[in-house]
Amino acid sequence: MSAELPSQAAESPFDAHESAVRSYCRSFPALFTRAKGARLHAADGRSWLDFFAGAGTLNYGHNPEFIKRRLVDYLEADGIAHGLDLHTQAKAAFIERFVAEVLAPRGLDYRLQFTGPTGANAVEAALKLARRITGRSGVFAFTGAYHGLSLGALAVTANRGKRAAAGTALHDATFVPYPDGRLPAEQTLAWIERLFTDGHSGVELPSAVIVETVQAEGGIHVAPADWLAALQTLCRRHGVLLIVDDIQVGCWRTGSFFSFERAGLVPDLVVLSKAIGGYGLPMSLLLIRPEHDRWAPGEHTGTFRGNQLAFVAGAAALEFAATTGLDAEVRRKAALCEARLRALAARDARLAVRGLGMVWGLDCAGAGPGVAERLSARCFELGLVAETAGRLDAVLKFLPPLTIADDELDTGFAIVEQALGDVLRD
Repeated sequence: MSAELPSQAAESPFDAHESAVRSYCRSFPALFTRAKGARLHAADGRSWLDFFAGAGTLNYGHNPEFIKRRLVDYLEADGIAHGLDLHTQAKAAFIERFVAEVLAPRGLDYRLQFTGPTGANAVEAALKLARRITGRSGVFAFTGAYHGLSLGALAVTANRGKRAAAGTALHDATFVPYPDGRLPAEQTLAWIERLFTDGHSGVELPSAVIVETVQAEGGIHVAPADWLAALQTLCRRHGVLLIVDDIQVGCWRTGSFFSFERAGLVPDLVVLSKAIGGYGLPMSLLLIRPEHDRWAPGEHTGTFRGNQLAFVAGAAALEFAATTGLDAEVRRKAALCEARLRALAARDARLAVRGLGMVWGLDCAGAGPGVAERLSARCFELGLVAETAGRLDAVLKFLPPLTIADDELDTGFAIVEQALGDVLRD
C-alpha cells in the first residue's frame, strides 16, 4: 500500500522532531514552498511580500535569474562542488571579480580570507587575528551590538538573553556606549578615549574595537559618519585595530558596497557574510589589510570554507550590481522608503523612524510594550513579512530585497499602514 501524507490534524514534522530552538517559524507560521523576487509562496496558496530577505542575505531577491543561470550552468558542467581551500576556477573568478568591482575602484587593498560559512565564524577569525597582531586580548564592543552566537562572537554581543545561553563566562570584552541617542555622540568617544588612556580605569588597552556602522539587530541605529571617522582616528592613535562588521548591512544595503564608505574609513579588518553569497548560499569573508595577514597556514580552517557554489553566485551578483547600477537604484529606493515611513510616523508622535539605504526601522517603543510584535503579526496576516529588532523587540525592521519593484514597495508600506491602524486602534 502506498504511503499517504499525514492529515491536516496530524502533528507536523517540525513540532514532532525539530528542536525548540527554532524561532522565525514561530513569527511567520506557514509552509513555504517557493519564492521569486520579493515574494514568498506557501503550500496553501497564500503569498507574502518579503521585507525580511533572509535577514539581509537575499539582497538580490529570491531566485534571481541572472545568478540562477550561472549556478545551473556551473552544475551542469560538473564544476567543483566542494574544495576546502584548494585553488579552483570558481574561487579565482570570485577573487578577481571582487578585486576589480569592489576593492580597486575604492582604492582599497585587502587580503581575502574565506572562513567557515557563517558570519560568526568570520568574527571569530577577526578577533583571533587582532589578538595575534597586537599581543593584547581585550576587545571593545558597543551597547546594542550583535556579532553572532559562537562563544567569541557572543562575547562581543550585547544582548543579555543571548549571552545567558552560553552557560559560561564570556571573557575579554568591554562594552562602551553606541551613539544611539542615549548619550551625545561626542561623549561616547570621550568615554572610549578615557578608558584607553586612564591608567586607573581598570581596563587594559584592547586589541581591537569592533563596530557595526548601522546596528540592525540592535534596533536600526545609524552611527554618524563623523563619529565613525573620529573612532578610526582614535584607534589608530592608540594602536588599536578597527574591525567593521558589515555582515548584515554590507553588499549595497546602505547604498554603497561597504556601509563605512560614507565615513571614508579604511578598517583594519572587515567582516562580510549574508549577501556576499549572492543567492542565499553560505559564505563568509574576512578582509585583512596586507600588513596584518599574520596567519600561519591552517590556523583558522573549516570544512566548508570553500563554498564553490557561493563563489559562482557571489561573482555573478557582483557582475549584476555593476551592470545594472544597483547602488544608484538603492539610493533612489531609499528615498521612497524614508518618505513612506516618515509619513506614517508623522501621524502618531509615539513612533520614530531610523535608517539608511534600504535598512529601516519603525520604533514603536513609545506606543507601549509589544506593539512592534503585534504589528509584525498583523502585517503577516495581511501579506507582508517584516521582523522585529532592538531592545524589547520594539522596532519593526524593514530589509526588502534591493531589487524590489517600486509598486511592491508601495504595496508593502500600504500593508504596514493598514496594520498600524489596526494595532494602534486596539
